[in-house]
Amino acid sequence: MKRRDFLVASGTGISSLSYAVSGMAQGQKNDRQLLELRLYRMLPGDKKKVLSEFLANALIPACSRLGVGPIGVFEPVHGVDSLTLYVLLPHKSLESVMTAPARLETDAEFQKAAESFYKLPSSDPPYMRVESSLMLAFEQAPRVEVPSSVAGKSGRIFEMRIYESHCEKAARRKIEMFNSGGELAIFRKTGLHPVFFGETLIGPRIPNLTYMLAFPDWAAREKAWAAFREDPAWKKLSAEPYYADTVSNITDLILRPTSYSQV
Repeated sequence: MKRRDFLVASGTGISSLSYAVSGMAQGQKNDRQLLELRLYRMLPGDKKKVLSEFLANALIPACSRLGVGPIGVFEPVHGVDSLTLYVLLPHKSLESVMTAPARLETDAEFQKAAESFYKLPSSDPPYMRVESSLMLAFEQAPRVEVPSSVAGKSGRIFEMRIYESHCEKAARRKIEMFNSGGELAIFRKTGLHPVFFGETLIGPRIPNLTYMLAFPDWAAREKAWAAFREDPAWKKLSAEPYYADTVSNITDLILRPTSYSQV
């Protein structure tokens, strides 16, 4: 088997990562961002404030200086996941992903702003662990978007959905359904405003795709989803046999942005 065929057959994430790497190596123009999604798992108590100050005053300004952004920071509206902060870091290239930690190490301004945070002892940690996923943005949503209809709205909410598939080929068909099939275009038409759509390359529960939508408020969310379900183009698309049995599990989270989120 040829190397290229092996990469494609080995799985959705490997073939897509190969695409990103080869495009960069050959100097090809590629506007699709690489999206790192971090989940900071916190302990009960006052450490959420400590972590938020680190993100707002140290990490986000430093990442912005590196050209990473816009950076989103979100917290769950309710539920058992209330001790998790979701941080979205959009990168322009794989090189940016790979070199960001080293560049932060040499950023004197970041090191000074983060000094007290990094001095916390192991007996009093600011969080338990960080889980991280790396995604490649969809062709039809190549960059993180900040919808103008929700920007600055005090009641705005964000919905993040994770679609898991039972195998790589099923995941690929679902991604095609959003891109060439036109599902993402139907989203936009019916008021489901994308923030990002990403194919998970590295992370838990793969194969999966993850996307986020933005709404001015809860009523707007309900109206948009109702319009989507009744849209004739969606009904026709969802009835196509080729796209059947592509999603085996859906995780649905309602989030709100922190005061320092750039999204």
